[in-house]
Amino acid sequence: MTLSLKLAPDDHSEQVFKQILGSCQQFVEQLGALRNKLSDAHGGRRKTKPASRRAELAVNLAGSMATFLVSTWEVRTAGEAQVGSESIQ
Repeated sequence: MTLSLKLAPDDHSEQVFKQILGSCQQFVEQLGALRNKLSDAHGGRRKTKPASRRAELAVNLAGSMATFLVSTWEVRTAGEAQVGSESIQ
């Protein structure tokens, strides 16, 4: 069973939600780029250490995104269980 969270900006008609979801999408992409650049995850050495306030911003935004995604998934799976295969907006 495949479940769509319906979080793409084009899945919504309200402009404000399109903008918010587009910004969230950009944040996730840039967080991955930041990890690749600043971490030692690929066996390299870190050239710079981010300022603690910037690290806190990244961690807190990532936590908020993760919480939002899990909450959305819970709502969507509960909805699918109630109505079977109907699409829930």
